[in-house]
Amino acid sequence: MAPFQPSVDQLVDLNQKSLFISALAIAFNPLFWNIVARQEYHNKVLTKLFGGHSQTACYALAATIFSLGLLRDGLYERALRDQPSYPLLETLEAKYLAYALLAVGNILVVTSTWALGITGTFLGDYFGILMDDVVTGFPFNVTDAPMYHGSTCSFLGAAILYGKPAGFLLTGWVYIVYKIALGYENPFTAGIYAKRDRERAAAEGNDKKSR
Repeated sequence: MAPFQPSVDQLVDLNQKSLFISALAIAFNPLFWNIVARQEYHNKVLTKLFGGHSQTACYALAATIFSLGLLRDGLYERALRDQPSYPLLETLEAKYLAYALLAVGNILVVTSTWALGITGTFLGDYFGILMDDVVTGFPFNVTDAPMYHGSTCSFLGAAILYGKPAGFLLTGWVYIVYKIALGYENPFTAGIYAKRDRERAAAEGNDKKSR
């Protein structure tokens, strides 16, 4: 007997609106925080909104990003529930792999937040809240983007745990979206710190001249 070869429509139900809503939420979140953070950097929009208190504004953005993340995760779970299952993803081995991916993902996200702090994690650089030194310890000695890679691991783990092939499609979309976001964020953040270093060097030079 020939092995069962499921068709594409048996693996992913493209007629489910929840699939596309989840994909939109995945793309919206990094787009939102990048646009808002750059507006803050250039025009101090949020700082002005919070009466000149940049740290309060940063915490407000952090709460907003966290809430949007919860909404995105809820929409992803809903999308998975609406999709067909695949028998090979319902085995005990698959469940163990799913739990391992979820554990790795959460460890990367939690330890990254712990190492950076709230403002370091949630774009404090754009508010002028800069870190003294580059964080090089765990998990940044494992990956340069533990928050994004950890989140991607969690999406993949959830897809396997629910036994839904559509989750692989959405996880691939998560990876692409985060890859694009990093392409914008990393050079911009590097520029912020390079500017800070130039200003420090200039201040030190002026201080030496005044002596």
